Amino acid sequence: MGLAGFGIGLVGLAFLPYVMPAPTAIVLLTIYSTVFALVVFVQLRQDVDVRGVVGLFVGSVVGTPLGVWVLATLPVTALNRLIGLMLVVVVVLEFLGLFPDHLRGRGWGLGTGVVAGVLGAAVGTPGPPVVIYMASQGWSPRTIKANLQLFFVSNQAVTLAGYWWAGLLTMEVLRLGVSFAVPAALGAGVGIALFDRVDPVRFRRLVFVLLLVSGVVLLARG
Repeated sequence: MGLAGFGIGLVGLAFLPYVMPAPTAIVLLTIYSTVFALVVFVQLRQDVDVRGVVGLFVGSVVGTPLGVWVLATLPVTALNRLIGLMLVVVVVLEFLGLFPDHLRGRGWGLGTGVVAGVLGAAVGTPGPPVVIYMASQGWSPRTIKANLQLFFVSNQAVTLAGYWWAGLLTMEVLRLGVSFAVPAALGAGVGIALFDRVDPVRFRRLVFVLLLVSGVVLLARG
């Protein structure tokens, strides 16, 4: 999260479901994502392009209620594997030089926001579709990371409100949040310190490597 601006859900959900129920892990990681995104956003606020985030946020507000319903009522294994397959396909397109350099039109932002809202609330991973969209906008690494944080803060706040309404934001989740806060904060701090040492070309490569690893993990784990 500190280095690339996303990935806390993808990394955390590769391990936490082994030690706690998946819905608990998803809500827990949403809390962390909100807090860390706010911290990173404050540091990069001068690099934000608000116009690039409005459509994403509006779309996510539409998609979040469906995602909350999925988390509260349905198994997420099939959805996880579908996300993993999508990520692997995107990385293959990038490797083959077929990934679009620019996605034009407001519809792409709105559509991406809807997908991110559903995935974020259902399986704790709103980042991948938004990262894919932002990688096609021609923004600098700092603007991409800043815009991601602005989106995460707004989107995750709406998601947490949905979790509270559905009874998923429990005292047990809050207790776990306090218990794991120190190692999570240390990891985020190290990532933030390393970010300024990554040039734009390497940053794009890093983003797609993380997407590939995440896709493979989701496909294997379900």
